[in-house]
Amino acid sequence: MDRIAETFARTRREKRAAFVAYLCAGDPDFDTSLAACRAVIEAGADVLELGVPFSDPLADGLTNQLAAQRALDGGMTAARVFELVHRIRETSQVPIVFYTYYNLVFSNGVDAYIRTAKAAGVDGMLTLDLPPEEAGEVLAACAKHDVKTVFIVAPTTPAARLPVIGAAATGFIYYVSREGVTGVRDQVATNIPEAVAAIKKHTALPVVVGFGISTREQVRQVAKAADGVVVGSALVNVIKAGLLDRAKVPAQLRAVAADLTAGVR
Repeated sequence: MDRIAETFARTRREKRAAFVAYLCAGDPDFDTSLAACRAVIEAGADVLELGVPFSDPLADGLTNQLAAQRALDGGMTAARVFELVHRIRETSQVPIVFYTYYNLVFSNGVDAYIRTAKAAGVDGMLTLDLPPEEAGEVLAACAKHDVKTVFIVAPTTPAARLPVIGAAATGFIYYVSREGVTGVRDQVATNIPEAVAAIKKHTALPVVVGFGISTREQVRQVAKAADGVVVGSALVNVIKAGLLDRAKVPAQLRAVAADLTAGVR
């Protein structure tokens, strides 16, 4: 079963973009993180992008850096991240995509890591700092274990690289709408329709757009051009705001996620 393809086929039939929710695995602790993941799914997330906590998350802004640090301080390990996916799978078949860094994959053994991810219930791998030209081992392991690959296109990506990126991806393309790192922004980038159209000349896969999208109106704007819209920091901030009373985080997160998902509906 290709949960990613089935989800985007369903959202196309519904004539809307998919809502992709980002959360950091284990933030701020295992139990709260599990409840948070279930909350955003219940609120209407079509895809869960699960950040694997890392000590040097170079693509992330301060919000997600601190989330990763909270998760690491709370005892998250590679094994516990896989356990978290197992627990999510007890109640949901929403596609889960790992948002990770290559050192975390490489240091555990590429084939072993991806095999274990598949067994846990992971559908796709987005390895932020791994360009397709260097991804041969990951591509082979993902093909072997039927895990979809996701690659990034940035505003600075040369047009000549789009066919290479399109050929390497098997799940979807992630268009980073702004230069720099993740984080809340006051306005969305203005060139998203043109960028998505350029990418679609080189792939039949869905194109999702992320970085800097944090309100229902911004989701609505991006959803006009993209197959999927990613929101991360705005959700992670709910967890940060609830650190002193973690029992309330799931309900608060469910309310914020429900408001955001309304932007694609």
